[in-house]
Amino acid sequence: MPSGPIRLPEASARRTTGAYVTATALIALIVLGTAGAFEEMLHFLDFGAGVMALVCLTATVMWGLAATDRILLHPGHRLLAQAVHRGLGITGLCFLALHIGVKIFEDRVSGYAAAIPFSDPLQPLLMGLGTMAAYLFVLVAVVGAARGVFAGRNRSRWWRGLHMLAYPAWALALVHGLYAGRAAAGWVTAMYMGCLLLAALALTTRLANRSRRHAR
Repeated sequence: MPSGPIRLPEASARRTTGAYVTATALIALIVLGTAGAFEEMLHFLDFGAGVMALVCLTATVMWGLAATDRILLHPGHRLLAQAVHRGLGITGLCFLALHIGVKIFEDRVSGYAAAIPFSDPLQPLLMGLGTMAAYLFVLVAVVGAARGVFAGRNRSRWWRGLHMLAYPAWALALVHGLYAGRAAAGWVTAMYMGCLLLAALALTTRLANRSRRHAR
């Protein structure tokens, strides 16, 4: 007879572990749902997902600007800044998707108005700005992911031009966040103004660094 502990095959062990994790997650979801946690979470996402999206995308813009610095940052630091830039961009897009999905689920906007710019019957301009910002952010993300397609001097100019659409997208999102829907709470307005100041500071720093390089 074999001695020692019985070991399951690796595949069986993974399946068993997965089953335990799934069962635990389901139990946790049931408990949270019974306690009303999902309603509180939905309430938070209704008013917080858009704010988090803008904060993350503002940080994405800032880290993208930082990744282009060749005076203060070494190549390794720039690679780290690029990784943070991409990670924050993905996080911001996830919050953006949550923001849109929750607003549609809560019947605060129709799917048609969310997809077609300036078609909302109540706030066509402000909702349209949000829709345009979302499309531009998605376009910038796709262009960023497909950077290899734009290899070469002429194509790289196209890539930079398309990638810079993040700036008007960010400005449109800021106006949308401040004025669309209910009046923004004081802390939300403060966060938006902080985003504006930080983005302006990052852009000013980049322009100053570029001027120094040309001066040399």
